[in-house]
Amino acid sequence: MNEISISEFKAKCLGLIEEIHKTRQPLRITRHGKPVAEVIAAGPDRTRKFVGAGLGTGKIVGDIVSPVIDFGEMEVYRR
Repeated sequence: MNEISISEFKAKCLGLIEEIHKTRQPLRITRHGKPVAEVIAAGPDRTRKFVGAGLGTGKIVGDIVSPVIDFGEMEVYRR
């Protein structure tokens, strides 16, 4: 992994990012010789699909406010 000082990275930022994109090699940025960040090439752009993505529609049937379980049946809630 290549290393570069933070001041040099600041001066050459755009060119370095383009190089990282082309070579797919990460770059470590240092301040006073200690690593502070690593820049890596972005992975493939993926479209994530998950339940909350708002894809499609649904129909609510029944009560969505009341608890699913009866708290009276749970010993911890009995007095």
